[in-house]
Amino acid sequence: MGIGASIFLIAIGAILAFAITPGLIPYVDQTLIGYILIGVGVLGLVISLVMMNSGPRRRVRESRRMVDPETGDTITHHDTREV
Repeated sequence: MGIGASIFLIAIGAILAFAITPGLIPYVDQTLIGYILIGVGVLGLVISLVMMNSGPRRRVRESRRMVDPETGDTITHHDTREV
């Protein structure tokens, strides 16, 4: 479940729990279903954020060699970044 789906579940749960008049759907406790959806959405959001931040990080290192046209010296440029 992604961040968008989690926010969607929280919004639907809040609508069921707080905005719709209880008893609109017979034999169903809308408030309880709303609270369950809010809980599942919050749990999914927390798990999504933790998984997004704990992913493997890779470090890429590039080296470029160039010859200075004026002096003829070889120049090496190293660039390191995280992907």
